[in-house]
Amino acid sequence: MTSTLLVVLMLSQADGPPPPPVGAVEPPRPASPPARWSYLTRLEVTTLALLPRAGVGVQEGFVQVEPTLILDGGARLGLNLGAPVRLRLWGGGEGEGLVRREDWDSLSDWGQLVRGLKLGSDNAPVALWVGGLEGYSLLSAHLVRRYSNRMNPDYHPAGAFLTGTWGPLYAEAFASDVLGARLLGAEVALDVQHLLFGPPRQRGRYTVALSAVHDGGLAGGRAPAVTLAHVDGTAVVVVRPGFEAHLLAGWGGRPGVGGAWGAVVGAGADALTPTLDMKLRLEARMQRGGFRQGYVGPDYELARLRAVGSEGVPLAEAPLPDGFSVYGEAVVGWDSVRYGGLQKHLQLSLGAEAFTWGRFDVDGRVAVQLFGRTLEVAVKGMGVGLGQSGERYLGAAEVRWRFLGGHLYVLGQGGTLLFARGLDMPSPGAFACVGLGVDHAR
Repeated sequence: MTSTLLVVLMLSQADGPPPPPVGAVEPPRPASPPARWSYLTRLEVTTLALLPRAGVGVQEGFVQVEPTLILDGGARLGLNLGAPVRLRLWGGGEGEGLVRREDWDSLSDWGQLVRGLKLGSDNAPVALWVGGLEGYSLLSAHLVRRYSNRMNPDYHPAGAFLTGTWGPLYAEAFASDVLGARLLGAEVALDVQHLLFGPPRQRGRYTVALSAVHDGGLAGGRAPAVTLAHVDGTAVVVVRPGFEAHLLAGWGGRPGVGGAWGAVVGAGADALTPTLDMKLRLEARMQRGGFRQGYVGPDYELARLRAVGSEGVPLAEAPLPDGFSVYGEAVVGWDSVRYGGLQKHLQLSLGAEAFTWGRFDVDGRVAVQLFGRTLEVAVKGMGVGLGQSGERYLGAAEVRWRFLGGHLYVLGQGGTLLFARGLDMPSPGAFACVGLGVDHAR
């Protein structure tokens, strides 16, 4: 099936290359065979309607043409090019052209042409990935967790992350927008056992990590700059074949902002079998002075312009109450036939945080493949600031059905949107999309 080629190339754009295996003895790796180039071409043609909610905004209708070219050079090299071009059928304001202006009105928007560029494998000393970031977390994930750089429908940047290993050090650096002065961050993890006693049989059992993030706020709408830092310690306490459990603790804050700090303790478990890949996390957190773990989260591209609540200010200036919270996360992938790709019969990703002062945040996505992978159904949603005034929520669903040997498919999408308008309240809207697609792999 053509999806096999797709998943080989689109390497973990949600989470990035994983850190070195924790608590697992690595078997000898066979020599990599010479890379053989494969390719996939795809064309989707759909109708797209953008509809305002609450009587605000202008209705617009488009023909959306979306070409895609994928080149697969094996585990170390891949390229995915393509972007939707929306040709106006009706609606829009005075003077609007044939092509939707908001999709291409900044330098950052041209980043959407690169869906994925992969240089280096997971096990390479250095690896680079460029493209859209969806559900991205920076290693320990206490500064950047489940972040999407495409949350604003009118801002389409290409992000990137670079990973590297040198002796007892593992590092990851990322940028949310390679063409704009925006969100930059890095984390360096030190394998303490490796440092003190030499290369261990089980890498990464005891680590100390330092991370830092800075948002320059000069693309995707201007917002105040913010800098964050965090230090973490992790100890793997249970190691069994296909299962690991660990404990963690950390402390972070906003350098230069007095009293803005937070602490966290928690536990996690990872299970990996031929058919199941599961990660579970549970954390207790304390926040002071406007800092919180997961500061750069799922709704950050909206919150950085206007935070949830009645104050009407950007997140960097929002008075987050002092208090405590409990955070839980589950990421599950299951496949009944040991399918060797990122596509699974079931994929579930869910994160939720409850605060002692009455706020609740949740976001998640679930996707299932049915009838020999010919039918895929996906549903995702997000709710931020639930229980407070100005709560923010989004939801969407997608259905794809393949026929004629999988080369032709129909698709339908629909859901809600929030258009960021500077420091104004995000403008709510909805979208609906139906159409046909065809692809060819070789």
